[in-house]
Amino acid sequence: MGRVAASYAVRGWVKVQPFTADVDSLLDYPVWRLGRDGVWREYPVLEAKVHGQSLLASLQGVSDRDAAEALRGMEIAVARAQLPPPEEGEYYWNQLIGLEVVNLQGQTLGRVEGLLETGAHDVLRIRGEREYLVPFVSALVPTVDLAAQRIEVDWGLDY
Repeated sequence: MGRVAASYAVRGWVKVQPFTADVDSLLDYPVWRLGRDGVWREYPVLEAKVHGQSLLASLQGVSDRDAAEALRGMEIAVARAQLPPPEEGEYYWNQLIGLEVVNLQGQTLGRVEGLLETGAHDVLRIRGEREYLVPFVSALVPTVDLAAQRIEVDWGLDY
């Protein structure tokens, strides 16, 4: 949901770059999980506020600049159970990563390796024999079947 961009001031605050649509979305969660390389630790949020397009936060156990600096670059997540269910036709990115992608002709493009946020719309980053970048819009992505772990796209192998 974000990452620690830098330490802030001398009392252990961190500056956070949110990856959410709304800058203040992370403020809804009292406990954040910080980590990298698959190793996560929970940090209760003592205080947090919006600061331009970023957040400033004081986390329990982080009381000085050195401790805050040690968190630089860590990803921020929240427990899946804390997230509201997505609206009909909407998905959390992590639900899409790893899904098989086939085109309307039944040809396999590969698997979703990640997504890119471009401002206009999200883009599926698909890795198969080569990389495909497919805009995640209904005109090009008619079907997302989470149960079957498959996405159907209107996209040619030679695009």
